Amino acid sequence: MKLGIIGGSGLYNIENLVIKKKTKVKTPFGLPSDSYVLGHLNNNEVIFLPRHGEGHTISPSEINHRANIYGFKELGVTHILSFSAVGSLQEELAPKDIVLVDQYFDRTKQSENHTFFRDGVAAHIPFGDPICTEFRNFIYQYAKIAVKTAYSDVKGKEKPKAVNGGTYVNMEGPAFSTKAESKYYKSCGFDLIGMTSLGEAKLSREAEICYCAVSMVTDYDCWHTEHDVVSVDMVIKTMQSNTKVAKNIILLAAKEFKNMTRNCTCGSALKNAIMTSNDKISEKTRAKIELFAGKYLKK
Repeated sequence: MKLGIIGGSGLYNIENLVIKKKTKVKTPFGLPSDSYVLGHLNNNEVIFLPRHGEGHTISPSEINHRANIYGFKELGVTHILSFSAVGSLQEELAPKDIVLVDQYFDRTKQSENHTFFRDGVAAHIPFGDPICTEFRNFIYQYAKIAVKTAYSDVKGKEKPKAVNGGTYVNMEGPAFSTKAESKYYKSCGFDLIGMTSLGEAKLSREAEICYCAVSMVTDYDCWHTEHDVVSVDMVIKTMQSNTKVAKNIILLAAKEFKNMTRNCTCGSALKNAIMTSNDKISEKTRAKIELFAGKYLKK
C-alpha cells in the first residue's frame, strides 16, 4: 500500500520528511495541479500534491481533479489523505476544530469533470458512503492525538476537537457564500462548506483508491451573527494553527500506515459498475481508463 497526500503548499515542510524527487505526470486528462513530491516520512513512502499548485495559483473551480487522482493512481497510491479549509455551518463546530467528513452534498456545476467515465463509456459507482470508513477511522485516532497535543494548554469549551463524521457541502466558488445560501445550508442540517473535496472523493472511488478528507474549520461562513463575515485574512490566520495539526496527523498516520490492513471494498469499486458493452468502447476511450478499469474490460 502507498499513501498519497493532498493539501496546501505549507505541508511541504514536514519535520522528518526526506524528499527524494519531484516528478511531473502527464495524464490522458491533462496536467495535475503541480509536480508530485515523492519522499519518505519516518521510513514510510509518501507522495504529496499541492491541490492549488505551488504558490496557490489554481482557483477551486479550475482544479483538474481527474488529472490529480489519475496521477496518484499511476504512481501506485492506494490511499489518499486530503486536507482542506472549510467553513462551519453549526455552532458546535468551531474554528480550529478538525472534522473527518463522511457525507457530501453537491452544489457544483462540475459533474462532468468529476468522473473518468465519459466519451462513450458509462459507469455508476456505489457512492452512498463516499468516504472509506476503514481509512477514516484509522486517521481519526491520530487526528484526536494531534489536536489534543497542539492545544494542550487550552481549557474548557474553547478547546479545539477532532470529530469523526459530518456532511460537507461542496459549493462552486471562488466567492464565499451569500448569507442566504449559508443560512439555507445550515437549516438543512449540513455541517461544513468548502470548494474542493467532493471531486477528489468521487474520482478516488472510481480509481479504486481509499479516500479520507480532513476538513480544518477556519470560520463560521457568514450565517453566524456574532462572528465576522468570512474573509481571506480570517482563513489564513486560522490555517496557520491548523497546518501544525495537519502535519502532526500526517506524521502519526504515516508512521503506522504500514501496519494498516485493507479490508474495505474501495479496491473493487468498479466491479459490475461499467455498463457499456466492451465492443462499444473505442480504443481511444479504453486507453484513457485502462490504468484502473483495464481488469474489467477484457475483450
